[in-house]
Amino acid sequence: MRRLHFSLITPVDGLLPIKVLVCLRTLYYFMPGIMATGAVNVVRGSRSSVEELLQIYCHSESVALVVDNPEFFNRIAESFSYKAAPKFVILLWGEKSSLVTAGRHTPVYSYNEIKKFGQERRAKVSRSNDAGKYEYEFIDPDDIATIMYTSGTTGNPKGVMLTHQNLLHQIRNLSDFVPAEAGERFLSMLPSWHAYERACEYFIFTCGVEQKYTSIRFLKDDLKRYQPHYLISVPLVYETLYSGIQKQISTSSPVRKFLALTLIKVSLAYTEMKRIYEGLCLTKNQKPPLYIVSLVDWLWARVVAFVLWPLHMLAEKLVHKKIRLSIGITKAGVSGGGSLPMHVDKFFEAIGVNVQNGYGLTETSPVVSARRLRCNVLGSVGHPIKDTEFKIVDHETGTVLPPGSKGIVKVRGPPVMKGYYKNPLATKQVIDDDGWFNTGDMGWITPQHSTGRSRSCGGLIVLEGRAKETIVLSTGENVEPLEIEEAAMRSNLIQQIVVIGQDQRRLGAIIIPNKEAVEGAAKQKISPVDPEVNELSKETITSMVYEELRKWTSQCSFQVGPVLIVDEPFTIDNGLMTPTMKIRRDKVVDQYKDEIERLYK
Repeated sequence: MRRLHFSLITPVDGLLPIKVLVCLRTLYYFMPGIMATGAVNVVRGSRSSVEELLQIYCHSESVALVVDNPEFFNRIAESFSYKAAPKFVILLWGEKSSLVTAGRHTPVYSYNEIKKFGQERRAKVSRSNDAGKYEYEFIDPDDIATIMYTSGTTGNPKGVMLTHQNLLHQIRNLSDFVPAEAGERFLSMLPSWHAYERACEYFIFTCGVEQKYTSIRFLKDDLKRYQPHYLISVPLVYETLYSGIQKQISTSSPVRKFLALTLIKVSLAYTEMKRIYEGLCLTKNQKPPLYIVSLVDWLWARVVAFVLWPLHMLAEKLVHKKIRLSIGITKAGVSGGGSLPMHVDKFFEAIGVNVQNGYGLTETSPVVSARRLRCNVLGSVGHPIKDTEFKIVDHETGTVLPPGSKGIVKVRGPPVMKGYYKNPLATKQVIDDDGWFNTGDMGWITPQHSTGRSRSCGGLIVLEGRAKETIVLSTGENVEPLEIEEAAMRSNLIQQIVVIGQDQRRLGAIIIPNKEAVEGAAKQKISPVDPEVNELSKETITSMVYEELRKWTSQCSFQVGPVLIVDEPFTIDNGLMTPTMKIRRDKVVDQYKDEIERLYK
């Protein structure tokens, strides 16, 4: 620990309590060192555009830059020199001789130079009369430790102010969900500036755990090479692992394929029964079932599980064990940044791989709930982290709803941010006077039952989409649908559109076509002189609308994949529009839930 302390503090020992914009691919130990000195770090990935970095640098009132390599510095040097003029730059890796120098007067220090400054300062203090005194000014727990910029529903980035107390609360309590032990290996592939990754890294530092970093390109090889105890990632990674396993099974010989698929189905049925008799099934029903009904249900699940158990054990020996060895996760996979698809969740449970799904936002440091290994209830995001409260309120009236009722998820407790930097209005919009933070997510809290299938599920958090317009893909990317929808509406073939894709790999869209315009365009395209072209097939309409959609949204940041064409317009009368003529996204998605599921299969 003394060596770790020296590595954290010494390189930044000479920094004052200033704001520093840090642009890195991997944080390592430099970030905690900055915070330990009382300075505030403003973190962004080195792949960000120069314009975005300039905006964040200026808005955050940063005075210096920390960059990870000469190539990145050279990309931003000219713009920053003329528009931001940092007081100094710290280069962590590479040689200063590789930096561009034309028109630059900003001093640049290498990592070794900063480290030397710290060593000299420590030596000077040790020789002075004040050697035995504490070197640093006291840092209050409520002082800002970092500012992390996240996009809101309008697409404008907001600076989330996280305090030392916010981060320390994560460090002290994540062990309730991930019981890491010294010497274990963690494999992570999240962006190092992401709130989820940072919380995991700081927690890992305190546990004496070995941290490995990988990317989607090397994930499969690194899983086999390092055999990590835990994998820290987003739902897309587990979907990718699932797809890889399914592909491997489908390309095997007919006999092996039949045997593997049959045994996996048996294990899926077995684990389903096991969840029933262990009381680990979700329900919205506020009233528990009758005792006699619960008893019969429990006995039936026990009998079926007993019958399936020998085949499940055969599957364990012939199939599951080999799959687990190929995956390489020895304890658990930790998933965050989006909801885990139920079919993926069930599959990994059936083959004996623990996947713990968690929930949080940048504004909540980020983790506010997660599934524990001893209560890993599929479909939920687990119980709240220590000292954190949840409540569900009605979307329109704001009244608190009882367990089992769906509404807006609100959170209160130590993880909640201090506010948005220099944006008190936005802060007031999401945090009320009593400290409740509006997550913008829809969900419900499971009722407490003493009997039945849900007797062990009380107090769990279940999410069901977002009230906010922001769409979070399974890759962890945030998408603002308004830009795409506005571009698409420029086409006269599209009457209404709702972009979808929450927790999916890619975006989709529900579209109401302008039938007259579509038929007119089809007659001109198919046969201008053929009067018989009156009724168009659904496939023809979908093809034409999709072509228009691609044309008008080609300049957008994200592209739309599958398209669902529906006939009934969104109106106030059918409840799919508000009185102010705004489309109710959650209502539309809920009404076409089954069609959307088929769309993404």
